[in-house]
Amino acid sequence: MAVIEKVPNVLFKTRVRDESIGGANPFRWEDRTTKDIFGGKRVVVFSLPGAFTPTCSTSHLPRYEELYDQFKGLGIDDVICISVNDAFVMFQWGKQQGANKVSLLPDGNGEFTRKMGMLVDKSNLGFGLRSWRYSMVVNDGKIEKIFIEPGYEDNCPTDPFEVSDADTMLNYLKQA
Repeated sequence: MAVIEKVPNVLFKTRVRDESIGGANPFRWEDRTTKDIFGGKRVVVFSLPGAFTPTCSTSHLPRYEELYDQFKGLGIDDVICISVNDAFVMFQWGKQQGANKVSLLPDGNGEFTRKMGMLVDKSNLGFGLRSWRYSMVVNDGKIEKIFIEPGYEDNCPTDPFEVSDADTMLNYLKQA
């Protein structure tokens, strides 16, 4: 696994609220580039195996949501959760989780995750290709710091959650 210095250039397929559409589903597709998301900003990113999965739903996302204002107070422009899920799944998961502060960014094709070198096979769980768990600080597209969970491998029998958590990230930012 090679660690890269800059976030990869990809096109994210997102859905955004558009009141001009009306109806029960007032959303439209919007392509967002890596530059749109990370350009000129200092962003905390955390990536996880999947929406609606146990650790992701009980610990990973909720704690980042809980500490969001503290991240902002330390000069972070946005906190983004990336997962190899489509925009519809990410939206419903965010709604179910009550995630109003953390931005949920779908990597439906796994392109960002693959180019980050973090795409792993989780077929042993019936998940197919998903993201390895990690977190990072991205400053204007450059990776300032990255925390990668130990044991990176395809079909890992465990789901390490030791260093990509919100508290580890907060401690790093307080000392940086």
